[in-house]
Amino acid sequence: MANLRTLKFVAQAFIAGLALAFIIVLVWPNLLQRLPERTVEIRQAVPTTGLAIQQGPVSYAAAVEKAAPAVVKISTAKVVTVTPHPFFDDPAFRQFFGGGDDLIRPQKRVETGLGSGVIVSDKGYVLTNHHVIKGADAIQVALRDGRNAPAKIIGTDPDTDLAVLQIELDKLPVITLTDSNALHIGDVTLAIGNPYGVGQTVTMGIVSATGRTKLGINTFENFIQTDAAINPGNSGGALIDANGNLIGINTAIFSRSGGSQGIGFAIPANMARDVLEEILEYGRPRRGWLGVEAHTVTPTIAKALEMKEATGVIVAGVMRNGPAHQAGLEPGDVILAINGTAITDARDALTSITRHKPGTKLKMEIFRKGKKLTLVATVIERPARAPTES
Repeated sequence: MANLRTLKFVAQAFIAGLALAFIIVLVWPNLLQRLPERTVEIRQAVPTTGLAIQQGPVSYAAAVEKAAPAVVKISTAKVVTVTPHPFFDDPAFRQFFGGGDDLIRPQKRVETGLGSGVIVSDKGYVLTNHHVIKGADAIQVALRDGRNAPAKIIGTDPDTDLAVLQIELDKLPVITLTDSNALHIGDVTLAIGNPYGVGQTVTMGIVSATGRTKLGINTFENFIQTDAAINPGNSGGALIDANGNLIGINTAIFSRSGGSQGIGFAIPANMARDVLEEILEYGRPRRGWLGVEAHTVTPTIAKALEMKEATGVIVAGVMRNGPAHQAGLEPGDVILAINGTAITDARDALTSITRHKPGTKLKMEIFRKGKKLTLVATVIERPARAPTES
């Protein structure tokens, strides 16, 4: 009997609920409209473990073993003359110190330096930095296998801070160069050199940036930036990739303390190869020159010349009878483009002109007195002059 009463109660409640729902829908029909969907798709990475994340090597020992034998220690020595202090010109002062003419006679002493280099040919050619061997009277190269040999300078290029040496030894280890233009930011780098003279050392990092310019280190700059530790003594050493191939010549560090702060610069292998080939063939790098002194166009200059925008470089001076002068370029002209490539600043113009070999014709788009003109000049070999002239 109790079960019957319960069943009756449930049935009445169900019927009452249906009736209430019918009334609500009849009075408020908007309640049947679909509510806006507020779900968001979240992409979750598939869980991975171990080296499957990067699929990289456990060790770079193979890359180091491939490249390190070709990285050498470079020791330099030069004789310098030390001039005594002017106080010693006073006879009374010399008498006080108990000396004679020896106190006023210039003294000679030997200064030593340390750096690194890379063997790039089985003929004994070694790439290093110009500043490593600058002014040296004697250069000694030490290999990782314990052999030593004196080196002679084949040629130098202060504008890129590169130098080519040669040693005479048999069965030399040679490094393999790779295309530095194929580098990507984030690629693994290994720096090999002789920091502080402690012996051959390897440090690891990544490519932090490529194409670094306007650092004021060299006349021609296109640096690879890396956070692999580069310290004094690393100059001229190798920057290699994870496969042991040369991607750059370590050159400089950005540091307030003199030690590594994770910002180092290397000359790209492609630039080093070009300089090497030019030095071996001609004894020097040959670069184009027009005989122009130019400055970057500022907004003030652009307004004065009634230009629509501040672009290009304004010609401040033209060498008489030089290639630019013969082509008709005049002071006050603005060079907008060279061979179809826009010029943005003075360093850009210098680089654009000097990368062309002597004898090459350059088509210059210029702005003169409100009109655009086209001039053609034939570049000649760049003389040893002020680095800002092109």
